[in-house]
Amino acid sequence: MNSRILALIQSGSLRKTFQLAILAAGIFGASALHAQSTAPGSAAGTKIGVINVRQAIASTSEGKQAGAELQSQFAPRQSELEGLNKQINDLRTRIDAGTGKFSQDEQARLQREGEVKARQLQRKQDEYQEDVNAAQADVFDRIGRKMIDVLDRYARENGYVAVLDTSAQNTPILFASTNIDVTQDIVKLYDQAYPVKAGSAPAATPAAKPPVRPATQPPAAKPPQR
Repeated sequence: MNSRILALIQSGSLRKTFQLAILAAGIFGASALHAQSTAPGSAAGTKIGVINVRQAIASTSEGKQAGAELQSQFAPRQSELEGLNKQINDLRTRIDAGTGKFSQDEQARLQREGEVKARQLQRKQDEYQEDVNAAQADVFDRIGRKMIDVLDRYARENGYVAVLDTSAQNTPILFASTNIDVTQDIVKLYDQAYPVKAGSAPAATPAAKPPVRPATQPPAAKPPQR
């Protein structure tokens, strides 16, 4: 699976879970910031961190193991899409080579065959992508829920008043020093808390290949170019 299965997973439930966690952290962080700035004798400044949640989930041993499982699960369907796409391209080549040689009936038959295959490919692509997104969402939601607990414990033990998710679209961060990035720390702590089973070596991030996109339009007497 390539970088597009790392498009790590359009999980609505996971995003909501982290949004709530980040919102709560932001509220309590703002309160702590106000308290420290106004309370007599309080120290100036607060401890704030950032984490790339999507990267963290994909980098855990459990996330890599899940990625390898998804690759294996969806490989046959990916191969089917690639094979169907090749058939469409072969038909296009055949039509191009036979222009002026085939009878009108043969041209029409090949064109209809190409259109049928193109519709099949589009339908299978849509089904494939829906299933990939659902599988990805399950993986990230499962790992994400446990990661929230790890992050919460880490933040409390290290005195953080807020930890912001740099991968969240609704949390715009224009600049963050690498000194306050806790992503790798959380990955290490997660792996310690939730080790993968022995013998199940992680091999990839939770991702699946994108659906095959036909290189050409459905075959026709003179195929239009995209």
